[in-house]
Amino acid sequence: MLHHLIRHAAQNGFGEHGFPESGFAPGPLPAPSRRGFLKAIGVGAGALVIGAHLPMPALAAEAAPKIVGPADPRPHAFIIVAPDNTVTVLAKHLDKGQGIVTGLATIAAEELDADWSQVRGAFAPADQKLYANHFFGVQGTGGSTAVANSWDELRMAGAAARAMLVAAAAARWKVPAGEVTVSKGVVRHAASNRSLTFGELAEEAAKLPVPQQVKLKDPKDYVLIGNPDLHRLDHVSKTNGTAIFAMDIRRPGQVTAVLARSPRFGGTVKSVDDAAARKVPGVIEVLTLPVGVAVIARNTWAAIKGREALTVAWDDTKAETRGTDAMLADYRKAAEKPGDVAAAKGDAEKAIADAKAKGGHVVEGEFVFPYLAHAPMEPLNAVVALNPEGGCTIWAGSQFQTVEQMVAAHILGCKPEQVKIETQWAGGSFGRRATPSADYIAEAVMIAKAYPKAPVHLVWTREDDIKGGRYRPLVLHKITAAVDAKGDLVGWKQRIVGQSFMAGTPFEAVMVKNGVDATMVEGASDMAYPVANLAVDAHTVASPVTTLWWRSVGHTHTAYAKEVMIDRLAKAAGKDPVAFRMEMLKDHPRLAGVLKLAAEKAGWGQPLPQGKGRGVAVHESFNTYVAHVADVSVDAKGQIKVDRVVVAVDCGEVVNPDIVKAQMEGGAGWGIGHALRDEITMTDGKVDQANFDSYLPMRMSDMPAVEVHIVPSHERPTGAGEPGVPTVAPAVANAVFSVTGQPLQTLPFSRGGIVS
Repeated sequence: MLHHLIRHAAQNGFGEHGFPESGFAPGPLPAPSRRGFLKAIGVGAGALVIGAHLPMPALAAEAAPKIVGPADPRPHAFIIVAPDNTVTVLAKHLDKGQGIVTGLATIAAEELDADWSQVRGAFAPADQKLYANHFFGVQGTGGSTAVANSWDELRMAGAAARAMLVAAAAARWKVPAGEVTVSKGVVRHAASNRSLTFGELAEEAAKLPVPQQVKLKDPKDYVLIGNPDLHRLDHVSKTNGTAIFAMDIRRPGQVTAVLARSPRFGGTVKSVDDAAARKVPGVIEVLTLPVGVAVIARNTWAAIKGREALTVAWDDTKAETRGTDAMLADYRKAAEKPGDVAAAKGDAEKAIADAKAKGGHVVEGEFVFPYLAHAPMEPLNAVVALNPEGGCTIWAGSQFQTVEQMVAAHILGCKPEQVKIETQWAGGSFGRRATPSADYIAEAVMIAKAYPKAPVHLVWTREDDIKGGRYRPLVLHKITAAVDAKGDLVGWKQRIVGQSFMAGTPFEAVMVKNGVDATMVEGASDMAYPVANLAVDAHTVASPVTTLWWRSVGHTHTAYAKEVMIDRLAKAAGKDPVAFRMEMLKDHPRLAGVLKLAAEKAGWGQPLPQGKGRGVAVHESFNTYVAHVADVSVDAKGQIKVDRVVVAVDCGEVVNPDIVKAQMEGGAGWGIGHALRDEITMTDGKVDQANFDSYLPMRMSDMPAVEVHIVPSHERPTGAGEPGVPTVAPAVANAVFSVTGQPLQTLPFSRGGIVS
């Protein structure tokens, strides 16, 4: 999500305690008392609770150049070993279905030598001081950072807890600690044939000092990390329905609210006739707020019916009234002129002209990427209850806890530490729950403040979600590139036009430099292919349409444009697409490694029947290296079917291979599904799509067989949630190109008539 923020946050004003935004700086957040903390997570007395108070080794440069926050040591994450012999690992990151809770628990349990059957996972409370994401400086989840962020602290916390349990056993048995061993949650003294469980030692261990130096395992000794048979901690609860999502929360006296929002982005309420809405059975109150008109009712159905009965006049003075076709026409006009420079070396225009004059080949392409919704299966929702002593409690799939605390506190006029957040499982996000403005949380808190009589559950419907914005931006790329007479890439000129979702947010100071939003050009301005003459510039256009990062952020369009152009250049050079890439990646062994592995496993170079095509793409995002090879069928009518996808991934040390595999499979489905048919379009500023009948999710019949190959590695772990997306769609496009000779440069593919 926030790749460049990870790189630059430490140097650009993101302090320990908040964002550089007026009115939202909370100051230091106090650590909870031990008693209050244990009570909050349901653990009784006699538990061993440990945080990583140990000095953290410096992160490798490729993971993060600097940790944001005060000098170590300081408490980070916690492990609770309870008298009932359970081991609970608190995850400071939101699990939106990608397996974070399981992954983080695995790291701690490995060093603790716990038995997997005794391990539990829970969400940490909202507390920036204890649970900040070291890459962001605030508590939050994104950018595929969860494992990389917690890798050191959880290993050390697990090792420290193990050492304390060993010390407690040695003291009880009056034997040297060096004679005590731990395996599968049992502490043993072989010489005397004595053993104790973690639970039996928890109370004694809790009284011991936390060791300041610990020895971490050699990777060859891992039992849980890298184990392909480890089941997810949430697999039972999500199968039998006992897992609690925000949509499941029910507080005493709780009411439900829905909001009528402007059908045009930037529109505001002019006048409201709510007489008919108030007559709907179950409707309790109708409130006009800065964010829209809230209908409060005894249940969701009554709230929705009440909203339908409203008559609202909207003020569109500052609203977006163009359609997407008109917006794209304006993009093309902007692209006729130079933009703000994102990357420049050599002389791209001269190199391209020289190549053309001396027997080389010049390839030009315009790429269009539509607005895209996140459309998680669980629409946005949150429960807010005002607290008698001030502040509130929020139940939500909270992805940016610190931001949400600050925003809620600003609305209520309280201190951020008075905002308690109970993080719940989230039914997807893909970036949508992590907004710099905490938009849906802000809405819920505003309604609760205006209606303080009961806890308020704000619910977005599917239509609210599809029409509600925070889209992946509409983006236009224009690329001109050239290979010389020898077939070598010698010049590349790229212009990108789109909206910045960083401008006007607390992230702008970090992310927007010299007019260029780093998320717009990532993957283009820093592409791995060596080209001596490179020019990348960008035009940032303004619109009231709200946009946001979307799974894999800028890489979702920059990787596509780059990899489709590379195939076109390979054809112009008369070279095999894999060989052409391998020649250029000799100084990038990890990228070359996944490309070589994917090609070998896919049978690259083997002849294909008529009407079958095979395409490839490779890219680095979020410090993870991924290559896809796609096989497609093209029938006599020109309709395509994706038959098979082979993916190779190098994400460093793999904590949970099955989760990495699932993320690569899911990333393939996500990338292909959106490339086939998905787009958000507008007519006169109003969104045309409303639900899954018009914004089509991937059909089961569209899903190809996906084969995942993980590169063995003991490099620092990186991420898997987003990097599986960028290369799958261009691999499919390149497979079609290999059959038809027609490059697919306007998405979705349905625009070109090749899918129904």
